[in-house]
Amino acid sequence: MLLCLLCPLCNNRRMDLRDSLSNQLLIAMPGMADPNFSTTVTLVCEHNSDGALGIIINRPMVMNLGGLFKQLDLDGYDGALADQPVLIGGPVASERGFVLHSSGVSYESTIAVSPEVQLTLSRDVIDALATGSGPEKSLVALGYAGWDTGQLEEEMLNNAWLTVPASPDVIFDVPFADRWSFAARSIGIDIHKMSQDVGHA
Repeated sequence: MLLCLLCPLCNNRRMDLRDSLSNQLLIAMPGMADPNFSTTVTLVCEHNSDGALGIIINRPMVMNLGGLFKQLDLDGYDGALADQPVLIGGPVASERGFVLHSSGVSYESTIAVSPEVQLTLSRDVIDALATGSGPEKSLVALGYAGWDTGQLEEEMLNNAWLTVPASPDVIFDVPFADRWSFAARSIGIDIHKMSQDVGHA
């Protein structure tokens, strides 16, 4: 199981899968105090009784894919992808790469987030992107957001997050700077008009 490979979250509790937030977008409330998550949108890739794992999808880094390919000594990479920014996926394991991508091709360490979106942790997807043979749509992130058992549920009860069903359009197509407000508008909320006193981490 993916979470067990990444961090020591396992215990014997079992959560009703109907309560899972997998394939939901977490929209940080305006009062989010943690600077790691202020004004972020996070795709929950896995959520079960062991905890949760997500990737922030609206925090581009200065580094782009061309720079990442160079760091990995990948020569002759596809120039069309070189300017695509690498994202800050979260504060945990910031040296580790995570690739969100459209479905259709699986790699060595791939899990399905939804029928349309997959998450891959293995290097082979980066190699495929560099040669131009990778997934049709992708986001490359360094690091992830992780929650221990019950932690995300507690934050939800404390109104730290809004949740909306994830869509490939928001994940891959909406400009990064617009994703926080766009995701909230999808459920009829103007996030900029909400009180900063409502949510907290």
